[in-house]
Amino acid sequence: MTDQVKQPAKAKKLGTKEYNAALADIHVELVKWQHWIKEKGLQVVLIFEGRDAAGKGGTIKRLMEPLNPRGCNVVALPAPSDRQKTQWYFQRYVEHLPAAGEIAVFDRSWYNRAGVEHVMGFCTDKEYREFMRSCPEFERMLVRSGIILIKYWFSVSDEEQERRFQKRATDKTKHWKLSPMDLESRDRWMEYSKAKDEMFFYTDIDEAPWNVVNSDDKKRARLNCLSHILSSVPYKDVMPAPKPLRPRKEQPDYKRPDINDQHFVPTKY
Repeated sequence: MTDQVKQPAKAKKLGTKEYNAALADIHVELVKWQHWIKEKGLQVVLIFEGRDAAGKGGTIKRLMEPLNPRGCNVVALPAPSDRQKTQWYFQRYVEHLPAAGEIAVFDRSWYNRAGVEHVMGFCTDKEYREFMRSCPEFERMLVRSGIILIKYWFSVSDEEQERRFQKRATDKTKHWKLSPMDLESRDRWMEYSKAKDEMFFYTDIDEAPWNVVNSDDKKRARLNCLSHILSSVPYKDVMPAPKPLRPRKEQPDYKRPDINDQHFVPTKY
């Protein structure tokens, strides 16, 4: 069973050396990309959605590594508070939209309503139907206002997702990634597939189409997604040319205190 998306023929998994070399090149381009966005005053919103363990978090981590966090913010909102539940549904997301020269990366987004909230019964059928009707108009409004909106769906097969879940269950460094909601999703594969199909039907619009990332191979998925981000917002290299640092000024009147008066971290390694 697949994630309702046509999967390409499986290629040999990308080697670590080849992956690291490609990622290093992409990181350089991402820095140029961010400089361009800042100089031109662009507003960019990246939405990352997909099944649990599909690889969204790893891709976001590699995206953020070379970027200046002052101009690129990851938005990963917790469950809404009682007050937020009474607000217009999109309200708590709007306050995290970028200003000129900024990038907002949504690690899950308003599409929670089309996915987990709908499947798990956290919203009413009326609220779900209203979301499907209003979401395309909301996104068209964002695009008309000048925001560049790019949406990604990470597609993973049920076999690969199960393998990753099993690894999370036995790896102490990854056990925190296995939430009760993740475990519940294991038993609702078909329900989530149907919810995704319906979400695509209503919200895969010309102004903000869904871009599907085949993510059974994590390394290829990361590189493909980051490369696509760069191609989706055309940019030029406007980074200032590197300049050698001038000689440092001397500090003739400074005398360092006795280092024996300081508390050093033990040298264990």
